[in-house]
Amino acid sequence: MSQNDAPSFEALLAAAEHSAFHLEMRDTYDVGDEASDFEHWRNTGERDTDPDSAYWAPWVDLIGRTVARGVTVRRARIVSEPVTEYIRYEHAGASVNVLAGEEVRWLPRRLASAIPLPGNDFWLFDRTAVLFNHFSGDGGWADPKWEMRTEPEVIELAARAFGLVWEHGIPHAKYAV
Repeated sequence: MSQNDAPSFEALLAAAEHSAFHLEMRDTYDVGDEASDFEHWRNTGERDTDPDSAYWAPWVDLIGRTVARGVTVRRARIVSEPVTEYIRYEHAGASVNVLAGEEVRWLPRRLASAIPLPGNDFWLFDRTAVLFNHFSGDGGWADPKWEMRTEPEVIELAARAFGLVWEHGIPHAKYAV
């Protein structure tokens, strides 16, 4: 299903009844909505961790409402070590993801060798739909940005991959960068 045919991320999250799992596998991203925050962190070492800030408030609200409905929201990141500057930035802000209600784990890439992984980052909703995120080589959004898939074999690949990454991942509070 193309990006134009797929429901929005917000609609998929709003429709989730049990779970929304996100797997990130890149060591760097370059998406516009975080560019100024990332640049500020690079220049000062200070990351916006205010859940009420203009940067975080929409996400904190969205995840908070989702978790309040009883949906489990998990985020797992496969990372190369030593971690990139961008992963240090993500780690510095992940406390807000946790505060919002997400569970977050980190898996060193060297521990992922035996895990069958899809070729793209994704969100898995209730084991009924997978929303793949498409990025260019430099980490910016590709065109199209995403692709939704509902074939059972694609859902099973995503569910198995996420489950194994989650099982072997290190909880955010215990993962030091």
